[in-house]
Parts: sequence; structure tokens; C-alpha cells
Amino acid sequence: MPAKFTCDGENISPPLNFEEVPEGTRSLVLIMDDPDVPEHIRSDRMWDHWVVFNIPPETTGVAEGEEPPGVPGAGTAGNYKYHGACPPDGEHRYRFKLYALSDTLDLPKGSTKSQVEEAMQGIIIEQVQLVGLYDRFQ
Repeated sequence: MPAKFTCDGENISPPLNFEEVPEGTRSLVLIMDDPDVPEHIRSDRMWDHWVVFNIPPETTGVAEGEEPPGVPGAGTAGNYKYHGACPPDGEHRYRFKLYALSDTLDLPKGSTKSQVEEAMQGIIIEQVQLVGLYDRFQ
């Protein structure tokens, strides 16, 4: 991951393109998380950097430094917008996950990743994942 999109750079969202959204999609969900957090920091070893749901299905991506249209969820740091990679130790994986749903989610702004994932059960049409790697101590 280029440093520009991390806490060591401009801490802005990277550009993302959404292609081939399945027919019948009523909303999209975008989640960025880090599953490599040391256990002494978080017992579940997970840090949620970006959660956005009810993104319109005609959305074709996210421009650099922008937020997608939709409802912002809450990240682990209490953020409602993109929160860049900032690993406390070594290289971490940053997973950008996009879900196509057959319905919208009846959740309020600030819902957590867990709440969004629970509400998505049974309505996921398709999902894709892009993984970025970053090590700020190289």
C-alpha cells in the first residue's frame, strides 16, 4: 500500500473501482479491516478501518481521498470515515471487502462492522476482496 493512504502519509482513501456489480444488487457494503493486530492491543486481533453500507448499486467506485455515497459505519477508533493503515508492528494486511446485497440494511449511521455483517447474512449476492500490505518500519 502506498504510504499516501496511511497514517504516515496523507491518510486519505485510495481510489477503488467497482466493476461487474451483479444484476439484482440493491446495495453495496465496503469494509476495510486489518486482521493482524497484536493480541495485546486487541484480543480479537482485528481493527476496522472503514465501514460504509447502503452504497447505491450504480456506484462505480471511490475516488482518491473521497468517501463513497452511503451510510457510514463506525470503525474501531470511532471513526465514521476512512482511517488509513497504521500498523504498530511489522507488515499488516489491509482487506478491502466489497459486498453486493439483494437488499438495503435497516441500520443506523455508526453501526459497527459486526452489526453490518450480521445484518448482511442471507442477502449477500457476491463478494470480492482486495488486500493491501503495509509495513511502516521497513
